[in-house]
Amino acid sequence: MYERYWYFASERQRIFEKRIAGEAGPWTDDPVLREYKFCNVFRAADRVSQYMIRNVCYHTEPCAPDDRLFQIVAFRMFSNIDTWESVHEYLGGYPTLSNLADGSFTRALEFADAKNGGLYTHAFILCAANPYGQPRKYLNHVELFRHMFLADQLGQKLRAALSFRAIYELLHEYPLMGDFMSYQIAVDLNYSDLLDFDENDFTQPGPGALRGIKKVFESTGDYSPTEVIMWMVAHQEREFKRLNLPFKGLFGRPLHAIDCQGLFCETDKYCREAVPELASARTRIKTRYAQSPKPLDFFFPPKWQLRIS
Repeated sequence: MYERYWYFASERQRIFEKRIAGEAGPWTDDPVLREYKFCNVFRAADRVSQYMIRNVCYHTEPCAPDDRLFQIVAFRMFSNIDTWESVHEYLGGYPTLSNLADGSFTRALEFADAKNGGLYTHAFILCAANPYGQPRKYLNHVELFRHMFLADQLGQKLRAALSFRAIYELLHEYPLMGDFMSYQIAVDLNYSDLLDFDENDFTQPGPGALRGIKKVFESTGDYSPTEVIMWMVAHQEREFKRLNLPFKGLFGRPLHAIDCQGLFCETDKYCREAVPELASARTRIKTRYAQSPKPLDFFFPPKWQLRIS
C-alpha cells in the first residue's frame, strides 16, 4: 500500500502532463484512473484552485489588502465558481468589506442562490451548526465573515502573522472553522502576494488523509499524522527513484505538505476500487471521470517562479 501511494502520485501526474501537452486520451492503462475522477496531484493545479488563484488572489480590480483577504476566505468557503461569478455580476465587481458591512454581499448571495440553485460545492462537508442563530447556512457564514473582518479586523492580524501555523490558528479560533477548513483557507491565503510562508512549515491532515494514512501504513509508530505527511515530503525524491517511477513535479516544483496530504486522501479513494478487500469506512468512489470542455490556461502564484512549458 505504501508503494501504491507513490505509484498513484506518479501515474496521476503523468496523466496531467499528457493532457496539458495535448495528447489524445486515454492517458493511462490504469482502469481505475481511466474510469473515476481524482484530484490533481498538486492542489494548485485543480480547476477550482486555478480559478481562485487567477481570479481571486491575483485579480486586477482595485481593492484594499483586507478586501482581498476577505475575498479569498469567502471564495473558499463556497468553493463554487458559479456562485462567485454571480456575486460579481450582481455587485459589478468583486465583494469588498463595504459590501459585507452594508448588506449588499448578502443580497448578492441571495441572487446567486436563486440563479444557480445553490451556493456551495459538494467537495467539502461543511459544519451545519448555526452559531450565529441564522436560519440558513450561508447567512451564518455571512455573520462569520462580519465577525472576522469587521468586528475583529482579521485582515490586519493575518498580515501581521509571523508563521504559516499562526495563519491557521487565527482562522481556527472562529466558529465554523474546523481543522480542515482552517488549513485549506490558510493555504489559499498563502497563494496570494499578501502572505509568503513556506507551505512545509505546517500541515493539518483532513479526514480523507487520515483514512489514507491508515491504509498506507500498518503502523506509524510514534509518528503523528502530521509527521507522517512531512516524512513523505522529505523522502519523495528517494522513493520515486527507488521505485523507478517517473516524477517531474509541477513544472519542477516538488510535492509540498498540502500535496502529500491530498495524496493520502486520493490514495484512499483509489484503493476503494483498486484494492476493495482493504477495510475502509467508505467503499466506493462517488464521481466518474468526465472530461471538461473548458481547457485550463494555467496560472500559478508568480512568486513560485514556475516555468510553464
